[in-house]
Amino acid sequence: DKFFEKGKNNKPCGGGTSTIIYNPKKHTVEKEFMSLAGTLVNCSGGPTPWGTWISCEETVDLKGNVLLKNHGYNFEVKPSEKIKLNKAVPLKDMGRFRHEAIAIDPKTSIAYQTEDREDGLIYRFIPNSNQNYSKGGKLQALRFTFENRFDTRNWKDQSVTRNDKFNIDWITLNQADTDKDDLRYKGFNKGASIFARPEGMWYADDFIYFTCTSGGIKKLGQIWKYNIVEKYIQLIFESNNTNIMKLCDNLTISPWGDIIICEDGYGRDRLIGVRNDGTTYVIAENILNSSEFAGANFSPDGTILFVNIYSPTMTLAITGDWEKLQKI
Repeated sequence: DKFFEKGKNNKPCGGGTSTIIYNPKKHTVEKEFMSLAGTLVNCSGGPTPWGTWISCEETVDLKGNVLLKNHGYNFEVKPSEKIKLNKAVPLKDMGRFRHEAIAIDPKTSIAYQTEDREDGLIYRFIPNSNQNYSKGGKLQALRFTFENRFDTRNWKDQSVTRNDKFNIDWITLNQADTDKDDLRYKGFNKGASIFARPEGMWYADDFIYFTCTSGGIKKLGQIWKYNIVEKYIQLIFESNNTNIMKLCDNLTISPWGDIIICEDGYGRDRLIGVRNDGTTYVIAENILNSSEFAGANFSPDGTILFVNIYSPTMTLAITGDWEKLQKI
C-alpha cells in the first residue's frame, strides 16, 4: 500500500529511491534500504532545508494498457530508519511534466524546478504552507521581462551573452495537474521563456544554479544563475568545446564555491569543476563505459563527494585531497 503504482497484472513500477547510511569516518555503509517505490524514471530531485528529499519523475506516461495511474510527479521522501519505505504521495500542485531537479530557497520554502525538454521551462512552486508541500500551492513559470516568449538557447544566434543580467518575473499557471503534456506550451503562450533541456539545479547563498544540457550554438551546454533577492538571471557559462565541457547534467556547489558538473555526453563522461572565472578542471572520468555520472552531493562536512554511475548502477564516495585539486 506504500507503492505509488502497483501496475496492472501485479507488475509495479520499478522506480523509487534508496537511502544509504554512511559512516564518513570508517568509510563504510552501515545501512541501506528502499525509501520510495512504485514510481517511474526517478531523476535528480533535490534536498529540502527541513531534511527530506524531493524525488522527481522524468516522464509523463499516462494510465492505460499497463499503468493504473498518470506519472510525471514529485514525491517527498523522509530518510528515516523507523519509516524506511515512505508512502508515495504525489505532489500534484508542483506540476505534471517531465521533471528533472529542484532547488529550494530555505527562507521561503519556494521550490524551483527544471523540465528536461528542448523547449523546457523553469518553474517555481509557492507552497500554501512552508515546509509542507502536501498542502498544495501555486505553480509559476519564469519570464524575461524585456521580451515575451524569449528563447534563451542561443542555437541560432547569441541572443544571451555571458554574465549579462536580465530581470525576470513569474507567470502563474493554472491546472498544474493535467493529462496533456502541455504545461510548457501554456507557459510559453503566456510569455514564459524557453530553455535548452534544463536539468541539474542547486541552491546556494540566495542563488539558484541550473544547467541547460543542450544550450549554446554547438549545443554543448549552458550554466545559469538566478539571484533570488534581486530577481535577475545570468548565463554564467556556455561551452563551445567538448574538451571543456560536453552536455552538462546534474550539478552541485562545492564547499569552496566552484560548480561541480556531471556530464551526460554518451562518451567518456566526466565530473568537472567550473570556477567563477569560467575555467574548468576535471575531477574524474569514466573510462569503463559510456554511462553518465549523476546525483553529485557533498557530505555535510565537505570532505566526501558522493556521485552515482547510471549503469551499471553504483554510488561512489570520492575523498580529497580537495585543497590540492583547487590549486590545479
